Amino acid sequence: MMRNYRIGQIVPSSNTTMESEVSAMLRAREALAPERFSFHSSRMRMKQVNTEELARMDSDSDRCALELSDAHVDVLGYACLVAIMSMGKGYHRVSEERLLRRTRENGAEAPVITSAGSLINGLNLIKAKKVAIITPYMKPLTKVVVDYIENEGIEVVDAIALEIPDNIEVGRRDPNAPAELAKKLNLANVDAIVASACVQMPSLTSISTIERELNLPTVTAASCTTYFMLRSLGLKEFAPDAGALLNGDYISNTSHQSVK
Repeated sequence: MMRNYRIGQIVPSSNTTMESEVSAMLRAREALAPERFSFHSSRMRMKQVNTEELARMDSDSDRCALELSDAHVDVLGYACLVAIMSMGKGYHRVSEERLLRRTRENGAEAPVITSAGSLINGLNLIKAKKVAIITPYMKPLTKVVVDYIENEGIEVVDAIALEIPDNIEVGRRDPNAPAELAKKLNLANVDAIVASACVQMPSLTSISTIERELNLPTVTAASCTTYFMLRSLGLKEFAPDAGALLNGDYISNTSHQSVK
């Protein structure tokens, strides 16, 4: 029987990419599976990607969780990787637990995942111990991301920082650009590539190209978030042309729906 799932996302006010890429992956999945999805967002104010704005923005996430739980969404995704990582090592666990509590207190409990936690968990799932990453952030924030990932036991062999502070400009980048940037990474002994360690930098159309040309598993913050959204719903974690994590090799035993 076909069922519609409500996908909730907590996003920075200037973000545009995560809503389009998650929906694109799940719409493509609809051609192969019976489930259907609707998409709902609540926004936290943020225009410049810097530590001060990120901290102020994160304090708005509780309000967003309450608003989305008013709509009885089936899952909430906190769609800002660097906001979580800039709040301190391991903070994704704190955020997920707190926002889940907010939905429970509102009488509409729903699983909460973060893009930061999803990236870490996705890399662990594909057994990536050494990675190379691409970020749009300034170098100090890129170091925060690198340190956060390495604190989780994953070595970052190389990182490209594009140093774009304006979040709108990040979202206007060519989604095929990461495929060219990936060729500039030091890939010696690397297990996987993170084509976008940012939910705002477009990258979906680059994932398959990178995997084909560089012969390495490739993920993004958005693809990992989509995977764990599906897992939290008990659905098969699969979407076409979305990279190694979603190609069907990592379907969990807890999923209960069929893919054609």
